[in-house]
Amino acid sequence: MKRLLVLLAAGALMLPVSAKTIREEIAETPEKAGGVYYAYPVEDIDPVPAVPKGYTPFYVSHYGRHGSRHVIKDYYYNHVRTRLNDAAEKGVLTPDGLRVKAMVDTMWEEARGRLGELSPLGARQHRGIGRRLGLAYPQIFADTLADVTATSTVVMRCAHSMFAFVEGLKELYPYLNIPRESAQRQMDYMNYQSRESRPYRTEEGPWLQPFKRINRENMQPDRLINSLFSDPEYVAQWVDKENFTNYLYWLAVAVQNMETDVDLLSFFTNDELYKLWEINNFENFSRTSSYAPAKGMHLSNARNLVRNIITTADEYIASGKHGATLRFGHDSNIIPLTGLLAMEGCTSEAVDPFELAPSGYANFKVSPMASNVQMIFFRNDKNPDDILVRVMLNEQDVRLTPLKQARKNYYRWSELRPYLESLLND
Repeated sequence: MKRLLVLLAAGALMLPVSAKTIREEIAETPEKAGGVYYAYPVEDIDPVPAVPKGYTPFYVSHYGRHGSRHVIKDYYYNHVRTRLNDAAEKGVLTPDGLRVKAMVDTMWEEARGRLGELSPLGARQHRGIGRRLGLAYPQIFADTLADVTATSTVVMRCAHSMFAFVEGLKELYPYLNIPRESAQRQMDYMNYQSRESRPYRTEEGPWLQPFKRINRENMQPDRLINSLFSDPEYVAQWVDKENFTNYLYWLAVAVQNMETDVDLLSFFTNDELYKLWEINNFENFSRTSSYAPAKGMHLSNARNLVRNIITTADEYIASGKHGATLRFGHDSNIIPLTGLLAMEGCTSEAVDPFELAPSGYANFKVSPMASNVQMIFFRNDKNPDDILVRVMLNEQDVRLTPLKQARKNYYRWSELRPYLESLLND
């Protein structure tokens, strides 16, 4: 546990320096206010560097979150549509209220019967990630001996993400034989949640009271409500202002993951979007990441996955084969994994909810839709025991803050492997 706390501190102290504050980023790109609903930022992908001289890429270890999806629960739509429909019948919607009603009805036509399912954009995201991986490292895939496997959790949006990713690879290399599995037998590392960690993320967990405080101070619904409803007496009697604002916010940030082309975000001010994001950023962080009162329990849920990463890499290295291990799960797996590995920008020591964003932690950077961790392995052409590893988060090179790089953006496996093993022993 002491070592884990040291890693968390290191991650918090070595956050990347950005020219913009998170508030400024959200003002510039309001979709980022969606946090884990932020659609995969293709524009941020790093260009593929030249393969290190004298090395050949031979293996990819991957874990990806499912791609863009519809909201999971129908009560977001039900609450908002019920109130807007009733207000429209009673003639107490403003022109903006009528526009919002029309947009939400349009969204519902696409989302109805698809709650929680992968959207077409989500499939395109994973097809693109798979295709870019294949184009970047043809040495790994460009013959019939490539040993590529794909596994997803038992949730359909993850399986569909896996199919789309494989499709992107096979468009380039149609001869690849890629077994795909979505089975309960893999869930002990694909989507592990320990019994011990459960009390720290449930409604009785240590996150709840700080969450209530930031929600109470940041939730300022009056301006929005008054812009949509014209009758104060109707609002006082029938509108739960906080719940309505919260559910409309979730629909506003979710539409970026759909085919429907409407803009609900424009009905919120930049300040409102930032404060609503700050609430969801804290809840997400405190229930899945390095939140200190959770005593490392959230991050410990990623240990089985790290163990699998070590085991499969050892197998490819020892056998001399080449290929890829592709895994597809959820943000509740990606976030603990990046935190346990102490990836730069993926941990924070903040306990006060208002200190989290200033510390540099932003969930839209850690786990947007289709977020992924990729480790690319390179073998020295003259010395097979000399192996370099490129570590990426969302197709961007990322530092593991406690570990020194062998060269820029590359770790030596002989040093990375003991580091990964040390995370299993805490």
